[in-house]
Formats: sequence, structure tokens, C-alpha cells
Amino acid sequence: MATLVLTAVGSAVGGPIGGAIGALIGQSVDHALFGTRKEGPRLVELAVQTSSYGSQIPKLFGTMRVAGTVIWATDLIENRTVSGTGKGQAGTATYSYAASFAVLVSARAVLGIGRIWAEGKLLRGAAGDFKTATGFRLHRGGEDQAVDPLIASAEGAGTPAYRGCAYAVFEMLQLADFGNRIPSLSFEVIADEGVVLVSTIAKALAGEVSGAASLAVGGFAASGGSIRAVLEMLGQAGGAWFAPSGRGLVMRDAAGATVAVADEGFAVSGKGVRRARAVAAIETVPRTVTVGYYDAARDYQAGVQRARRPGAGVRDERVEVPAVLEAGAAKTVAEAMLARAEAGRVRRTVAAGFGAMAIAPGACVTVAGEGGVWRVADVSIEGMVTTLGLVPLVAASLPATATSGRVSGAVDAVVGATILRAFEVPGLEETPLRAPRMTVVAAGSGAAWRQAALLYSVDDGVSWVAAGVAAAPAVLGTIVVVASGAPATLVDRRGVFEIILAHADMELGDADAAALDRGVNLALIGDELVQFGRAEPLGGARWRLSGLLRGRRGSEAAIGLQFVGDRFVLIEAEAARAFDLPVSVLGREVRVMASGVGDATPVETRCVLHGASVVPPSPVHLGWRGEADGGATVRWTRRSRAGWRWIDGVDSPLAEESEAYRVTLTTGTTGTDVRDIDVSVPWIVLSAAERGGPVGVAVRQRGVFGESLAAELIVPA
Repeated sequence: MATLVLTAVGSAVGGPIGGAIGALIGQSVDHALFGTRKEGPRLVELAVQTSSYGSQIPKLFGTMRVAGTVIWATDLIENRTVSGTGKGQAGTATYSYAASFAVLVSARAVLGIGRIWAEGKLLRGAAGDFKTATGFRLHRGGEDQAVDPLIASAEGAGTPAYRGCAYAVFEMLQLADFGNRIPSLSFEVIADEGVVLVSTIAKALAGEVSGAASLAVGGFAASGGSIRAVLEMLGQAGGAWFAPSGRGLVMRDAAGATVAVADEGFAVSGKGVRRARAVAAIETVPRTVTVGYYDAARDYQAGVQRARRPGAGVRDERVEVPAVLEAGAAKTVAEAMLARAEAGRVRRTVAAGFGAMAIAPGACVTVAGEGGVWRVADVSIEGMVTTLGLVPLVAASLPATATSGRVSGAVDAVVGATILRAFEVPGLEETPLRAPRMTVVAAGSGAAWRQAALLYSVDDGVSWVAAGVAAAPAVLGTIVVVASGAPATLVDRRGVFEIILAHADMELGDADAAALDRGVNLALIGDELVQFGRAEPLGGARWRLSGLLRGRRGSEAAIGLQFVGDRFVLIEAEAARAFDLPVSVLGREVRVMASGVGDATPVETRCVLHGASVVPPSPVHLGWRGEADGGATVRWTRRSRAGWRWIDGVDSPLAEESEAYRVTLTTGTTGTDVRDIDVSVPWIVLSAAERGGPVGVAVRQRGVFGESLAAELIVPA
């Protein structure tokens, strides 16, 4: 309505030309320099990522979280890796996918980007660390901005540089964590340092606007149907309004300069109107005012604060402010809006003299004989009398106290460097392996580590085999207290290992007898496979392990050979990658390399395969019995790669092509007479002559891929 009122003022002063000037000024008030009224910005506009042609890009101020618009993308890029090509086995092909794309985030230049969320989880942390492997570049939106080289290489000549607009480019973002599709992203965009005044935003949007400091916000996204709608919303939230000033507009609030006016006592149209006061019904005032905003304490998710008044009425007025506010500041805005609405019930009409024609709508005045400050809502001139329609201004609301509610922000865990372990252990399945197996596990020094790309070399780095990615993060660490040796045939209730895991978010648990029988809590400690029944947290990442079953799966030769600093790895199927390798690698060193998101350079480890995964375990229960002729019979029990659990009370199944043993006898008074005997039964007979002195007996079972470790016995003379 300001257009009509100011047109009348201009006509009264200067005729048709003055009317035209008044109309232009009125349009500047009504339209804020641009077009007809349209809907202002809404909170949801910033939360949904788009890729549609013609999508509006907000102008950002301060620090905001926005979804942006995808402006360029490649098709999915497929990578195929074959692994597990052992003897008699077909290779297993695994596929991974990546994509490159660009997202436009602001229609004005920015300073940088902080955190990035993908599907609600952090893709990039506050420290600038990415949780998933990707290349990343930010074009800040300068007027001299160059074309992105990746986009230019794909699109060729004529690729736009998007000068004046900020956009982010992702190069080969790995998509395994996002269902092999480009995830929905949102960005913490830093457009300006610190808080931003509403008046500064208004000035940037429409250069003809200047004025009061008004409300300060942490961030703001200017979008919506028109600049006028954006400015109106800013004024409504900050308790400010716009008034003509020269050829532009001035943003004013209750703290601005005031003009004193007096009722001159002029009659208007002979009716003798001097001064009038009207008060609207309380029902015309909202019962509640609700302010929607973005709450930085909740990772910039939408928040709501509400102010309520007593008395009659049911109407709720909701204002959506696409600005970053603290909860208390948003509550203060709601209470101030409600106070202004309640004060606006009062309308004062003052008839002033001809000199008051210089007072324009939007000015602040004081009235002789009246308390407080009044805003001029409208001006009319009839004859020599200027009539001012006034609305009272209210004092600024005291800062309110409010809470953001329960905050469940995305976890910003550090990925950290990759920790890599490669080793050979006896097969963990009941079916014997058909090729030497190297097991690789990995984790990170930070809780956000997920995976790393793997390579291995069997020729000392001359060539490398791509081996896909590591499995799920393993639970691993190092030994800080070593348990003393104990027999593998008994539960070790005295020995204790203490370990430090890679980070404090890793956990261990207890296991009862039934769980231990199922193979739970099996760990590689040094080179020994150990099960533990009790895992006691000592604080931080330190744990004490007790209730030990030692030398599991034929690893009893490593009992008592651990040192402080040796490895600890919890053996879990989902955390292990198994590589079946050619028989030719036995006795050789295999190099393994990993590269994860948190690794500045690839991480490498080495593993020598001695055959523990494929050779039979050593025989057990080695004993002897003297015979009547002075000789002795030495007997033993074989073990099998196909029967680690002895559940039927009879011999375990034979996993080799035939049952065969190599028995080494050491005789003679000096122990230098050594000879080997091959047998196919689990016993051997020593003659009386051979027992002329102590006899050393070492029994090794022969298998498809080699011999077991020796079971040893001394038969006395």
C-alpha cells in the first residue's frame, strides 16, 4: 500500500511529475527494487540436494549448511579386482564403483568449506579429513575463477568457469559406503568470517539499502521468490523496516534517530479531528509466534522456538528464518515479534502542520504529550494538514534463555592412519585348505577408519597385484604385559596378557566355556593362537586378558615366545581378507601394501609363509613303553587339518593323501648318530641295541604341502 500513499504525497507537492517520483519511491518500498511480491525463503529449500535445470542457488552469508545443486557428473566408474586364485580355485571377482561430480553451493563467493555430510553422516570432518576416499577441490567463486580441469577434460571447449559462484568438485568419490550411488550431500559453507548483521546482508542484496545494525546472525541463505521477500523477512525477524532515503532505502529500527512532532490543532475537512487513538481486539494478535531457524548446535538442522502470550485468541504465526541462530537468540526473536504484534494493536493518528510533510513512512517520531517512540505507518496530506498514522515501538526484548534440545550430531571420528597386519595361521575352517593362505587384517588409528585398498607382491616389489580392499575394521593392538608359558593341554588360570588396542573405541568381551568351545575370542598374540575367557578393561584402550587357552590350532610351539610390543589381532571372519597363493611362495616373503583415506603414503608390512596354513599339525601324546627284550615301542596320536575339534573320541579324519611320518632318531653317547625312518603307522619300535644310551625321538607328520613341526621325546637307556 505504500505505493498509493506516496503517489498521493508526490501529487500534492509537485503535480504529475511529483506523483511519478512518489510512485517510484513507493515501488522501492513495496518491491525492494525488484518486482511483485513472491514467497520468501523456506527452511526446506536448503536441505534437499537437487540437480534440476533452473534450480535456485542461494547467496550465502556467514556460515551456513546447504545441500547445493549437482551441476555436472560422470557415469559410475567400475573397478574389477580378482583375488583368491589359489591352486584348484577360480578367482573371486569383486567390483567397486566411484563417480566424479560437481555441486554448486553459493551464488556469491565464499571463503571455504568446513564439514561435509553424506546421507546425514560426516564425509569430511571439522579437521578437513575425509572419511571416504575422494579427490576434492573447491572453487570459491572469484571473478577470475578458472575452469575446473576435470570438467574441462570431459566436456571440452566452452566449459563454464561459473565465475561469481562457489562450487565443489569431487573426483573419484568411492561409493561403496553409499549403496554405489552418488550420495545426497550437504556442506558447511563459510562465506564470511564471524556473525553477519542483517543490514549487511540487505546492503549486499540491494545496494541501495543502508541503515541500522539490527539483528546479527551466524549465517544466512538468501533465496526465495524475490529480493523484496527476503528483505521483508529479514526486517520482520530483526525488528527493522525499510524507509525511503534519497534514491534508495534505509533500514531502520527502534534505535534510530527520532523526529519530534506536535498536534497543531488543525481541523481536517471541517470535522475538527485533532488526535485519535484506536485499540484493536486482542484476538487480532497471534496467541503464539513460532520461529523456525537453523541451529548450529544441532549441525545446522532446523530448530523451532515459540513465544506465547496469555489471554484470548488461538492463531499461531510462524516465521521461517533461513538463518543460523542460537536457541536463545531465536527465542528472543519470537518474543520480540509477539511483543511488536501486541503493541501494534494501538494506532495513533496525529494531525500536524505543513512542515510535517517531510516526514516519510518508516520514520521514528516522538509526539508531544505522549510517551515512547512511534513509527510512521502512513502519511496523508489534505489542505495544509499532514496526518500521520503511528504505531508504537517497543523496547528491545531482554535476551531469552532456551535450549536446543537433545543434540545428536553426526560423529566426527578421526579416520587415522591404516594399521596393517599380514600373517599365516592354520586354517580356521574344518575343511583343509588347498593352497597356502595369507591372512590380512587392517584397522585405523581412528574410530572412523573403514577400509583401505590392498596390493601384494610375491617378487619383492617387482610387480604388484591389486587385491581389492580390506575387510571390516579389525580389533588389533600390541602387547604390554606378557603371560608366562603354560601347557596347551590345560586352562591357564594364572597367566595374564595385557594389551593396548589401536584406539579406545575398540572393545573386547568375555566368553564362557560354551562360547570358547565354539571358537570365540580367538586371538593371534605374537605367533601364538590364544583364546581368552575374560577381557577386563583397564581404561583407555588397555585391556587385561585371562582365563587362557594356549597354543590353539597347533601353535603350541610359540607359547612363551612373545615380547612386549608384539602384535595382538582378534581373529574374526568378517575382519579378515584371505589370499590363497601359489605353493611356490612357501618359504618366501610376501609384501603387502595398504592405502586408506587417512594415509599420506601407503602402509606396508611383510609376511613369510612357512606353511602353517597347509602343513599338518605336529603329532601329540608322544610316549614310550619298554618291551621284554629290552627294546621300546614309541607311540603318538596324529592330528589333522580337517578336525580341530575332537568331538567323537576317535581319531580325527586324515586330511592328507596318505598317513606318513618321518621319525628322526638321535643315538650314541655323543648324540651325533642321527638317522631318519619313514613309517605309515603312528608308532615305531626301538631295538635293545638302539637303547644303548638315551634315544632322542622327533616325529613329523608328512602332508601334501610339507611336514609338520616335530613332536619330541627322550627314551632313556
